[in-house]
Amino acid sequence: MEEARKNPKKAFREHCLQRLKHVSRQSTYRKDRKVLAELHALIEREDAHTIMLYLPLKTEVDLYPLIRKLRREKRTVYVPFMEGASFRLVKYRYPLKKKRFGIKEPNDSEQYRNKQIDLAVVPIVGMDAAHRRVGFGKGMYDRFFEKETKNIKKVVFVARELCYSDKIVTDHYDVKADLVIVP
Repeated sequence: MEEARKNPKKAFREHCLQRLKHVSRQSTYRKDRKVLAELHALIEREDAHTIMLYLPLKTEVDLYPLIRKLRREKRTVYVPFMEGASFRLVKYRYPLKKKRFGIKEPNDSEQYRNKQIDLAVVPIVGMDAAHRRVGFGKGMYDRFFEKETKNIKKVVFVARELCYSDKIVTDHYDVKADLVIVP
């Protein structure tokens, strides 16, 4: 309880991570398919051609089926490539290698250079009343979006289950969503 008063964001993150770990042990396939169907419908509605996705961890919505579909549709898919305390975007391509924190990424490939991103899909651990993201606490997405927000038309948060705080626990610099998709 003392921890929650000192750092409500950290306490909320830990609560959400426990819920996500529990949820990720059961019926993830069905939940992920629902999210992917919604995402694909949104991509078509928005006529999005340049899309920022992520390569999932075990507790995150598995985007690999969507990535394959978008590539068949000749849409441009960018994914994070970690650099220091942040990341830059690179085109999705094989082979993928496991890097820090168990995150997969392509070999260093063609870099995104201030092009317009039609849709950025961002994994969340939780979200607060200000519709801002609570992630894993590394700040990589926050630092990336701080530099690139003007180049991103729409931000979509995804999760297998929405862990929501009706209080504001985030900071002004945390990534904010235009839309949230959960099963």
